[in-house]
Amino acid sequence: MEMKRLHLLGGGVGIVVTMVANGCAVSGAGGRMAVEIPHILGRQADAWNAGDIETFMQAYDASGELTFSSGGRVTRGWESTLDGYRKRYPDRAAMGSLTFSDLEITPLGPTAALVLGRWHLRRDEPVGGTFSLVFRKGDHGWRIIHDHTSSDTG
Repeated sequence: MEMKRLHLLGGGVGIVVTMVANGCAVSGAGGRMAVEIPHILGRQADAWNAGDIETFMQAYDASGELTFSSGGRVTRGWESTLDGYRKRYPDRAAMGSLTFSDLEITPLGPTAALVLGRWHLRRDEPVGGTFSLVFRKGDHGWRIIHDHTSSDTG
């Protein structure tokens, strides 16, 4: 298993990406993946930090096939996931300022990737945790088809 660390800038924040190439070339499609996916996450953080949940959600597959797992629950579908974000983060104070770190991208083929990382919300009561995302590349580019997010605090 080959691992390469890439230092990228995304969303105004330095992101260190570890590419885990299980038999996949890190150059070529894997190299583009290592740039494109952190860029998408950077745009997500920018949208979040602007208080724009709808733009944040553009990284997700806009279908009923999307799955979001968190807090012991599974949400299915883009609209249901958007509704969940709106309920959990009703205002800018609740949203805080989002950053991602410790990204590890594992290509699962030329059109799929597993992304592991950490998320952090700076706010009155900071919170953070880990996530695993499955990205799939389709007609509209890379989109998240599964998100499993957990909090460090439970």
